[in-house]
Amino acid sequence: MTAVAAPERAGSVAPTEGLRKPRRYGRALLYLLLVAGSIPTLLPFVWLVRSALMQDTQMFLSPPEWIPSPFQWSNFTEALTAQPFGRYFVNTVVIAVLSVLGTVLTCSVAAFSFSRLRWRGRNIVFALLLSGVMLPYAVTLIPTFVMWQELGALDTIAPLTVPSWFAGAGGGVFNVFLLRQFFLTIPFELDEAAYIDGASPWRVFWTIVMPLSKPAIIVVTIFTFIGTWNDFLGPLLYLQNEENYTLSLGLASFQSMYLTQWGYLMAASAAVIAPIIVLFFVLQRYFIEGVTLTGIKN
Repeated sequence: MTAVAAPERAGSVAPTEGLRKPRRYGRALLYLLLVAGSIPTLLPFVWLVRSALMQDTQMFLSPPEWIPSPFQWSNFTEALTAQPFGRYFVNTVVIAVLSVLGTVLTCSVAAFSFSRLRWRGRNIVFALLLSGVMLPYAVTLIPTFVMWQELGALDTIAPLTVPSWFAGAGGGVFNVFLLRQFFLTIPFELDEAAYIDGASPWRVFWTIVMPLSKPAIIVVTIFTFIGTWNDFLGPLLYLQNEENYTLSLGLASFQSMYLTQWGYLMAASAAVIAPIIVLFFVLQRYFIEGVTLTGIKN
């Protein structure tokens, strides 16, 4: 005998359909909370953009005006031509690219040694390296400046780029830690299979570990690029000739003891921030994946 399914009652709702409504309400509530939480974060950026399109006398009215009237589009053209921002942009890009290349290469090599190679005292050396994070930057500021002065490297990009080519220097300790944590998630069986085939550690590093660590490398690239792009103290200490100035020093030129050109400053600041925003949105997926897989989430 074959069992006959009981007919469904009129007006009855399938269990799956009944569960969809609470999920929809929960998702809508989550999106609403995210939007509400993003408003305080976006408010400074909105203030920057609206101020960049206003006259100086209109920026500080009380109550504040959020819509410029009229739109002062000339702030952008006049601000970017008042100072040689083209030269500043090239200087900043050169410093950022050299810093990113040095940081990614040396920190990844150090992280590979700490995570994939076995050598005596590895954990002790790594603990000593991490202790450098607790050393304030201001403590090493004067000795570092004196060292570069004795080397005759002031007013050059050497103090701003050379430290990134030594893992652990220039704030690279965190990058070594981040890459090490990611390298530990890669199965060691891949290394062993490569070693059996006669591969050297250097070949394992380039052909196995690095291709599989693209998210973490992109995270380090973003952190290093943003830190270099926004750096103000380093160029202020080591650069003297205006031809060597970076964008951050160019922005500071709109401020003086007696006068601040707020419209030009806001417009130039918005233009300088734009590449960072574009970079983050382009690499956002890799950034989130890299941070999550390195264990920082937990």
